[in-house]
Amino acid sequence: MKNIIRLLTFFSFLLVMCSMVQAQDTTARAKKKVKLEDVTNTFAGNFVLDNQSVSVPGKHTLDLAIQHRFGTIDNGYKDMYGVFAPANIRISAAYTPIDNLEIGVGICKDRLQWDGTVKYSISRQHVNGCPVSLTYFGDMSMDSRPDAGNFVNDIDRFSYFNQLILGSKISDKLSLQVAPSVSYFNNIPGYLSSEGTIKPKMKNAHIAFAASGIYMISTLTGIMFNYDQPITQHPTNNPHPNLSIGLQVSTITHTFQIFFGNYQSIIPQNNNVFNQNDYTKNQFLLGFNITKRFFY
Repeated sequence: MKNIIRLLTFFSFLLVMCSMVQAQDTTARAKKKVKLEDVTNTFAGNFVLDNQSVSVPGKHTLDLAIQHRFGTIDNGYKDMYGVFAPANIRISAAYTPIDNLEIGVGICKDRLQWDGTVKYSISRQHVNGCPVSLTYFGDMSMDSRPDAGNFVNDIDRFSYFNQLILGSKISDKLSLQVAPSVSYFNNIPGYLSSEGTIKPKMKNAHIAFAASGIYMISTLTGIMFNYDQPITQHPTNNPHPNLSIGLQVSTITHTFQIFFGNYQSIIPQNNNVFNQNDYTKNQFLLGFNITKRFFY
């Protein structure tokens, strides 16, 4: 709990400092009648491998995405290093109807989950102004399997994810971001205790922290990394951290990412709460994200 309080205090401090700098810069520029200039292209698209980026597409932009995760490579040649193992895939569409706001919908093979997303740019990094951008990302998912028998009520099928993303374009080549998050499941697995009672294996709420970045090695190509650290300790089945690294190739209308990591669920709350792939045991898997962008 002390670590959580320190983390929240730290991000609150950063947000306050950013607001103060932005307010001072806005006042000074208003006197000079100079418009603030936003920093653009912090990240090329919505995804930083297994996470969302701090960037929000421009108004009237439509993103169609396919996210694919193969099986883990630890079985070796038996399943061609995970290529022929059971895989997971998510197909989604996201649209930006107004400035700074994106809404989306997707469906995932894992548990036939439908999810809705919202992404809102709270503040943007400015040239010679506020040094960071702040974005909120939310996801609400529903398990739509008709034969799932562990749900008493329909509301038990829902889970939620809330995240604040603090990012900065450090230079033309380097962009970094950090992101605390809270996941919540209406229904969590249980087990039969020695006393004959059902006890929860996990807590409903889960706090985590992510750090991500990209280093551009050419105009269109960059090396990306991502690390996710669970913070909440559960009674059993504590999730493992995620470590992923990969390559991104992007144009104005397309973004392609291929990488190795140990998250397979794709939907963020499932990854953060239920990940049992341990990268220290070589339980990595190959993944890719493909995004096609349309402008209207």
